[in-house]
Amino acid sequence: MYAITGITGKVGGAMARALLAAGQPVRAIVRDATKGRQWAALGCDVAIATMEDAEALTQAFKGATAVFILPPPVFDPEPFYPEAQAVIDSVATALRAAKPARVVCLSTVGADAVQDNLLSQHTKMETALSALPLALTLLRPAWFLDNVAWDVSSARGAGLIHSFLAPTGRALPMVAAEDVGRVAATLIQQDWSGTRIVELEGPERVSPDDLAAAFTTVLGKPVRAVPVPRETWEALFRSQGMRNPQPRMRMLDGFNEGWIAFADEARTIKGTISATTVVQALVAGEGA
Repeated sequence: MYAITGITGKVGGAMARALLAAGQPVRAIVRDATKGRQWAALGCDVAIATMEDAEALTQAFKGATAVFILPPPVFDPEPFYPEAQAVIDSVATALRAAKPARVVCLSTVGADAVQDNLLSQHTKMETALSALPLALTLLRPAWFLDNVAWDVSSARGAGLIHSFLAPTGRALPMVAAEDVGRVAATLIQQDWSGTRIVELEGPERVSPDDLAAAFTTVLGKPVRAVPVPRETWEALFRSQGMRNPQPRMRMLDGFNEGWIAFADEARTIKGTISATTVVQALVAGEGA
């Protein structure tokens, strides 16, 4: 039995579908029964638990051969990341009690960065789980191509995508959420011991200009990438309701300055889904 947290999202959903297609039993861990109905209809066992509830998570993990941990994203954290710490403490407690044979945890590129930033939440999770006596895979995907969902409206209406990544011609490792889920499904079925780190990116590196070109192809109209000036970020994020934008700003700095990156491109696993394929699905509404 493979127990999957985050199954209602793109990565967890893709992982579950891949496991089901391979004839593997899946336990869908959801926050409420309503969200579990579609997975029950597909033949999944369903467990109800929030990521902060160690007792409920323990019950959800019990009897599972392997568990997939997908920490819920917190884009506007309080200082020192108490939201992430609550999840980390709960997950670690549940894994100690349930003792699954294997665990795959969704982490991120940049989890090894020494400078504090939004991704430091994943660094904390990696550190905590690595201390547990279990077989652990830390899956570190690149920047998600699916983030361009935020750009569909402006690309359609104004022929622009607004990029926090700069310069817009510099290609970075990016990956589709579907690829991440499929790779996670493969990894969790493998046998290994100790802690291993798997880095994942798409079939080619992608720049904001490349994303604009993908929109151009899909929409059949010119689209260009326009950088958002660094000096406007804080005011912009606060106007959008963020109370603590500094971690997000430092994350973006990390990508732009190069200290959030994969150390060795030759070591990364490559996915198969292109930027154009992701953009096409988003424009069609299939992935929006």
